[in-house]
Amino acid sequence: MSFASLNLNPELVQALAAAGYTEPTPVQAKSIPPALTGFDLMVSAPTGTGKTAAFVLPALQRLALAPAKHGRGPRVLVLTPTRELAMQVTAAVDKYCKFMRHMRTGTVLGGMPYPKQRRLLEQSLDVLVATPGRLIDFIDQGKVDFSRLELLVLDEADRMLDMGFIEPVKRIAAKTPATRQTMLFSATLDGNIAKLARELLRDPQRIEVAAPEQKHENIAQRLHYVDDGSHKHRLLEHVLSEEGQAQVIVFTATKHGADRLADKLFHGGHDAAALHGNMNQSQRNRTLARLRSGAVRVLVATDVAARGIDVASISHVINFDLPKVAEDYVHRIGRTGRAGASGTAISFASSDDVRQLKQIERYIGRTIERWSAPGFEAKSPLRTDSAKRTDRRPPPGARRGAPPARGGFRSDNRRGAGAGRAR
Repeated sequence: MSFASLNLNPELVQALAAAGYTEPTPVQAKSIPPALTGFDLMVSAPTGTGKTAAFVLPALQRLALAPAKHGRGPRVLVLTPTRELAMQVTAAVDKYCKFMRHMRTGTVLGGMPYPKQRRLLEQSLDVLVATPGRLIDFIDQGKVDFSRLELLVLDEADRMLDMGFIEPVKRIAAKTPATRQTMLFSATLDGNIAKLARELLRDPQRIEVAAPEQKHENIAQRLHYVDDGSHKHRLLEHVLSEEGQAQVIVFTATKHGADRLADKLFHGGHDAAALHGNMNQSQRNRTLARLRSGAVRVLVATDVAARGIDVASISHVINFDLPKVAEDYVHRIGRTGRAGASGTAISFASSDDVRQLKQIERYIGRTIERWSAPGFEAKSPLRTDSAKRTDRRPPPGARRGAPPARGGFRSDNRRGAGAGRAR
């Protein structure tokens, strides 16, 4: 199947070709046709499967074909849980509408100056991408006009639920025309998400796409036992020294932990920086720009801050602290191995992490390979009901650059079957 076969506007097909995308991903192939016919959608799809294009493309098609009403405010509203994801969606809109004339897009999110965003909302917009908190501020001030709105998109609705944004989302939806089309995208469609869908969507088409992230066949996953915090820090230093050119995201459990670890790594000679929710938007933008330029080799991040980061050069993810929620493990390691490229995910676990490790391995349906770096073996190996220790050490004379049996960095970031698909 090609994008042209989906009856997309020629300008959209041209933009997709210019970006190197030739065929739709499964979530795009299943979502775009009913979206183009005006159906409400509730779609279960994880990050990294092309879901952004699955709603951006039909939104732009609608804008190209339907005449606009006069007035101010947006015709399409996309709500996202985080600022980084909002910026990623905005970049996707700009990329796909590059050959369409007179398209006006805007972003309203926390951490940015109010006056500029207030002036933006006074204009006629085609697409507005926003985070719920900042948009509610403007609604309460009477600065938002949704009379022209035709399409509402809720991206990563499960994350918005986790972050306490569902009531603001309901308030925002209540301000929009009842005739709107609504698309909801989420990792799952159960429980409170299904309840939200019943409240906001009308006779929706339910689309569920298998989560390739849970397979991660292109990502080598390894687990190293640690005795304590000191052991964990020494092991991290060892792992980061394996390959000077690799870019890495190191995940911590807390914002303060991210700051402390980034500071420790920076003073230890690494090009490291932290990314978390306590940073203002300007700081976050600068950090992400430095990451994309290669000036930052090691990004120390929390779960929420790292959502939406899509940097192809991230070859490794290190779980310095295991996530409390098994699904977050999948989201974390999905920051590497983007678009079919190879990647490596290394997790550290102590005796305090037995429960989390069991939950993670049950969730992903596999045992994470146990690995011990020579000279850094744990004195008391961790054991779980689901896995016995099977430490792996490199065979004598192992070839440098081969798939890393020791969890060392691999520099060949080759593109695989996922290349050529829009994200």
